[in-house]
Amino acid sequence: MKNEFRNTTPLSGVCAWHFPAQCERMGIFSIRTENFVTAPTAIEADHQDVRKGAMWQVPSSWRTVQVTHSGTGEVADVQVRIAGIGHRFDTRPNTMAWEVPETYWTWKWMYAPAPCASSGFLTGNNAYALFFWLVPEGAGVCSRQPGQNITHFWLSTFEFAYALKTPNPLTMSPGQYTGSLTYSMGPGMDFDFGDVVIPADNQLTLNFTLNVEHILKVNLPPGGNRVELLPEGGWQAWLNRGRRPSRLLRDQTFTIAASGRFKMNLECGLVIGNTCGLRNGEGDQVPLQVAVTLPFGLNDQYDQVVSKRPLRLDGSGTELIQAKHYVNQRPGTLHFEVDKDDMGGMLEKPGSTYSGMVTVVWDSEV
Repeated sequence: MKNEFRNTTPLSGVCAWHFPAQCERMGIFSIRTENFVTAPTAIEADHQDVRKGAMWQVPSSWRTVQVTHSGTGEVADVQVRIAGIGHRFDTRPNTMAWEVPETYWTWKWMYAPAPCASSGFLTGNNAYALFFWLVPEGAGVCSRQPGQNITHFWLSTFEFAYALKTPNPLTMSPGQYTGSLTYSMGPGMDFDFGDVVIPADNQLTLNFTLNVEHILKVNLPPGGNRVELLPEGGWQAWLNRGRRPSRLLRDQTFTIAASGRFKMNLECGLVIGNTCGLRNGEGDQVPLQVAVTLPFGLNDQYDQVVSKRPLRLDGSGTELIQAKHYVNQRPGTLHFEVDKDDMGGMLEKPGSTYSGMVTVVWDSEV
């Protein structure tokens, strides 16, 4: 019932090595890279301008990325936001410079400043530390000021967590979709580290590849391909009491697994109008009405349930069936019937056998 993509991007950083269960609960994914560096800079103690020290403002609001099908050009939207930020930072003379009276330096990095939120992750020693903060949606600047002058401060790793909102894959054509989103990095940019901490790279590009593989599988029970039409209640009412049957019919069940779009139509050994026909040995013909009932979750293009929907040679009325959620081996029914109006000639020739070939087509190429 979860109509979304599964993220197979390899994790690194906190979600891979430190608190994977917490990340899964929050629906975030982390990436850590060492291909990130800033030049050592000095930071004054108790500075008032947050841009003159250790600060972060990240693109924590949702952004839309358009992904395009490689074959058809069909497009879909992915949404992404940055949900966490972390680094390894080095401090000279030592990390004790971050202390303020009655507060040990680790407190300032274990517990995030508002509007960021604590993740509970911090490790390090008197020369460096690794930290990670969570960033709520739409958050502003998060910063820290040292209690002593720092002669050298620099970042040597970069780690971010991201959250995704993916399109409904059940509405998408099978195949591969690609797109990319580029964030700018630097003072006043998407990733803003202030005016003194300047990253060597000024761009971060996220590349998206979405693979859609649909399932469409139909199974008939053993012997289900041979359909015998009978009157309601069988032939005994006519044989014993001469009661003419009003129609001939048979319902044939099947099971279906479907996750995407498909269409249905008929192919006939004998064509009569827009449906199939039956013929006896003398060449007499009658039309055969065929209809389908699909399980809950498979609706037509107008979002209506499919119940005893006529099947036609041209596919009209069943030209688009859409899975509202993944349907896994649920029962459906094919309905076969000869109408009362078409039975008159058949009943005039008792003992005659009518037969024909009907192919019901489930077609995923919509």
